[in-house]
Amino acid sequence: MAGVACARTLVQAGHRVTLIEKSRGLGGRMATRRTEFGGFDHGTQYFTVRDERFAKALETAQTVVRPWSANTVRVLDDKGRVLASAPPPTEPHFVAKPGMSALVNYWAEPLVQPALHGKLAASTLTGTRVTHIERDALHPEQWQLRAEDTDGGQHVLGGFDRIVLAMPHLQTHDLLLASGHSPELRHQLDAVQVAPCWTLMVAYPNAMQPGLPHLGPQWNAARSVHHRISWLARENSKPGREPIERWTVQASPAWSIKHLEDDEERVKAKLLKGFAEITGIRATPTHAVVHRWRFAQTQKPLGLSHIYDQDLGIGLCGDWCLGHRVEDAFVSGLELALAMA
Repeated sequence: MAGVACARTLVQAGHRVTLIEKSRGLGGRMATRRTEFGGFDHGTQYFTVRDERFAKALETAQTVVRPWSANTVRVLDDKGRVLASAPPPTEPHFVAKPGMSALVNYWAEPLVQPALHGKLAASTLTGTRVTHIERDALHPEQWQLRAEDTDGGQHVLGGFDRIVLAMPHLQTHDLLLASGHSPELRHQLDAVQVAPCWTLMVAYPNAMQPGLPHLGPQWNAARSVHHRISWLARENSKPGREPIERWTVQASPAWSIKHLEDDEERVKAKLLKGFAEITGIRATPTHAVVHRWRFAQTQKPLGLSHIYDQDLGIGLCGDWCLGHRVEDAFVSGLELALAMA
């Protein structure tokens, strides 16, 4: 979200932009895992809107954004008993359809297919991981990037006046360190703290029977103080989703830190046990997988919307600058682009 917001703004300001993404698809934690049973928002669950600029940008994406009723959220104790219903939301909660990744992909489409949008000065490379940033030997005022693709192929990309790193703060730190650049920039990242998260995805297609509208509890989303699990959401309750009963379960930061390097099967078994304790759903799911996010939720943000070293020509952005919300990522990327434009 931060990288796409920054890239779009720079293109709109008249700059030529190349967007480079390590994964095969765009979105980061605004990800959707597609399965034969339907999609799972296994990263970001929903978003809210407080900044007028974010609200205005969302007006361009009304075909993919839908409100999600969050007044079904419950607060649970460690045994799954309801402590309280969350108060009525003071602000709407939104999701993208058919999955959270749809919003980033919608906004990135002009960067991915610029020829369809008036031949914009943009290009996008996916499946490309930058390993080193260095000055161009022939044009020392410019940057070149050493990168590798998913097949291990090596590439050199050159001719860049400015570099934006829209990455988790530790990966940003390590890339700058490996490239031998700007101890001052790296030092600013020292105070940032971001926790990991293990996520469980389960599907129950056999729950789709006459007279059985859903499986388990009456609520569709809950925050929990269970020692393993902090959030649960019934995916099929979100607008524009497939009807098969599906749940996304996110472990607590403390538990995820403690079990960060555990085997996936062990993590899955423990989270399934916690899920059953909370929901009362003890049936064996047809589909159950886990995903580990090493950098999931900001615990201590930078406290600035972005970092930009104008003399060096390197800028940093991401949700970790301001917090952990989708809007934080958008504002970070936008404000860095405005500083550079």
